[in-house]
Amino acid sequence: MAFLARPPSSIVNITVLQVHMRSLGSWKASRPLHGFISSHLRIKQLPICCNKFPSWEPSPGTYSPTDDSNGSLLNGSNNIFESMNAEDIAEAPVTTDQLSMQFKLIKWQMWLLGPSVLLATGMAPTLWLPLSSVFLGANIASLLSLVGLDCIFNIGATLFLLMADACGRSKSLARTCSSQAPVRYRFWNMIASIVGFLVPLTMFLISHKGFLQPQLPFISFAVLLGPYLLLLSIQMLTEMLTWHWESPVWLVTPIVYEAYRILQLMRGLKLGAEVGAPAWMMHSIRGMVSWWVLILGMQLMRVAWFAGFTAQARQQS
Repeated sequence: MAFLARPPSSIVNITVLQVHMRSLGSWKASRPLHGFISSHLRIKQLPICCNKFPSWEPSPGTYSPTDDSNGSLLNGSNNIFESMNAEDIAEAPVTTDQLSMQFKLIKWQMWLLGPSVLLATGMAPTLWLPLSSVFLGANIASLLSLVGLDCIFNIGATLFLLMADACGRSKSLARTCSSQAPVRYRFWNMIASIVGFLVPLTMFLISHKGFLQPQLPFISFAVLLGPYLLLLSIQMLTEMLTWHWESPVWLVTPIVYEAYRILQLMRGLKLGAEVGAPAWMMHSIRGMVSWWVLILGMQLMRVAWFAGFTAQARQQS
């Protein structure tokens, strides 16, 4: 009973000591053993190795792959990561030809979408919208309505130029496309825009000085030529941006805006009859229509020249 009352550490020491004494053949009595157990702290304890686990401790599980019975999981390569990367590349190869083909498909869609946007935002409101629904007299409301129509066209023109820029880029994705406008072209283009901007302002100031009679009120002048001057300023800014960014649409930008400008001025002729504009103002608007038709023809001549120059450069290369 005294033996069972001892703590677990003493039981372990007794068992180890009995095994050790039996191996030496010196097991004689329990009294010396009791004295030896009382000083068990001085005995070097031997480790006990056991292969059997207690009932409350689960045995370690073993993993055996069922899908790979032949052991061919890693036969392809000594490195598992190398084999996985090779398989991924073989499954989904991405080539430059496929990217170029996708880019061509997007371009073909833009060829139809870009002109459609330009037609819907620019020509359709001007040609089919009744003038009476926009013009209510020489007042601020009519001015804002006309400016709103021109802003809608400007949004469509910007979208068209962005699509044209994407279509005009190089087919090779590795090369960057940079198209510089000639200096003479920039100079003459700016001269044409400045002349078209200053002439109506000069005529209006001369009429207010009393040299042209009868005088035209400011609100009537704003309704007739205010949207024209605003869109001309936007065109000049857009052209300078295309020159700075070296975009291939520098040759198309003035043609888009000048074609709509002719419609603007023809609308101004109709509005001049509504507001009772003087004769000198009507003649001025007709003169500006003629001026921009001349400038548009020169722009088309430049397109023909540029096409011939590009064909000659290809033959030389």
